[in-house]
Amino acid sequence: MTDNKRKNPKIYMRMAVDVMKKSISEGKKDKPSPHVGAVLVFPDGTADTAYRGELRAGDHAEYAVLDKKNQHRELSGCWFFSTLEPCAPGARNAPKVSCAERIVNARISEVWFGIEDKNPKVDHGGIVYLLDNYVKVHQFDPEFHKEIEDANKRFNTWAEIKNIEAKAKKSKPKDYLNEKAMATNMNSLSEEALQKFLTESGRKWKPNSDTFLQELKDMELLEYDKKTSNYLPTGNAILLFGKRPRNKFPQAAVKAKVDFGNGELGAETFDDPLVLIPDKVDNWVRKVLPASIDHSKFKAKQVPAFPVEVIREALINAIVHRDYAKDGAKVQLEIKPDRIIIKSPGAPAPPVTIESLKNFTATSWSRNKKLTFIFNEMGYMEESEIGMDTFRSLRDKHHLPLPIINYDGSNVIVIFPRTADAVKKVSGKEAIDKLNEVELAGYDFVRSRKEVSKKEYAVHFDLSDKVAQNQLRKMRDLDLIGDNGEPHKSNKYKYVYKE
Repeated sequence: MTDNKRKNPKIYMRMAVDVMKKSISEGKKDKPSPHVGAVLVFPDGTADTAYRGELRAGDHAEYAVLDKKNQHRELSGCWFFSTLEPCAPGARNAPKVSCAERIVNARISEVWFGIEDKNPKVDHGGIVYLLDNYVKVHQFDPEFHKEIEDANKRFNTWAEIKNIEAKAKKSKPKDYLNEKAMATNMNSLSEEALQKFLTESGRKWKPNSDTFLQELKDMELLEYDKKTSNYLPTGNAILLFGKRPRNKFPQAAVKAKVDFGNGELGAETFDDPLVLIPDKVDNWVRKVLPASIDHSKFKAKQVPAFPVEVIREALINAIVHRDYAKDGAKVQLEIKPDRIIIKSPGAPAPPVTIESLKNFTATSWSRNKKLTFIFNEMGYMEESEIGMDTFRSLRDKHHLPLPIINYDGSNVIVIFPRTADAVKKVSGKEAIDKLNEVELAGYDFVRSRKEVSKKEYAVHFDLSDKVAQNQLRKMRDLDLIGDNGEPHKSNKYKYVYKE
């Protein structure tokens, strides 16, 4: 058996969500049970499913499909899909084994999960255990998240309450950000930055009001010192709202450069509180980004030569998701005549991988959840995604090439080519040089969809079947794309993007 008979992972995500809806509640008033669907996929593409409580009340879906239905089968190399993060070691009373341990013991090679389990006995522990045992972990595509969350509203509410209770009972371990925030106080925070958050998030309080301070404490951005009866900012608060964040975090800055293409260069450093940086960079970009003339209307109109909102979103993601433990490493923005480059320090935060970023399938799993929450509250970003839809829409919405994403060992690098020639320079694929601009748009279409049929391609570009087929065959012959292994004349035959 070989892996090439397995289908698009999205098919199994849908299967898991559908079977999840059959879950049987245990009926406990004090502890609602989650609705979970699990799919075990064999190397030949066949699959088996289970849902919570299918065989016996309370049985986990993972346990049912692995141990009850397939106990005597060889499972090494199988794929596994679960709508909820598998429970972590220690989450179940002995002698019961956690679902994460069962998956590792079965030698499953790759796991996809829908949403994270906020139960404090799990709370990322299942994902961490899988990663620590060399299992590849991915998250379901964002389109499935709301459906899973809606089915688990009661469980998620209960889990959130339990999480708060658990955090209140245990003393917090020292962490990098809070250690660096020592010897700061409320005077270290910028009233401008606090007011910016209040305004953008729609809160009506004043920055120094007791109600607002209590809410910041509830958000774990402030701590209350009973000895002095004072609030103290955490490291996250210093980053977000500090008057001079770089006093504690020298790396908390954005270094921006521009090459105007005529020998003239420009540079700027933005080291403000994080909540103030997006607007300041936005204003700078609009000043330095060369403008072009739009003659599509009766009166010529000055328009930016690249959509500023795309740069803004990519930069916000770099600020929020970067690794702040990398001392001295700053977010970098570089504007060149033929490309725009954004560098975010640190590797992608697992289970996000550089491959999922390159393929525009990554979902948000931020190492900086407090930063993500605040920026989301301000309407600057969505917690459930990291700009993938914006990136995918560049070709269709703005007639620009799709970005190229790489990791150089120190930074996640997002490159926005501004011309077809720039794509050929930075892609790393020599064969792209043999595509004309029309074919390059077609290549981007396949790349953004991951796989397409000839009919889908023809309809999207309003081409005849013959022209569509010629373009797709050329890309396949250049080894830029492949196929799904189905017979060429089959209705199931599709062209597939190759990394």
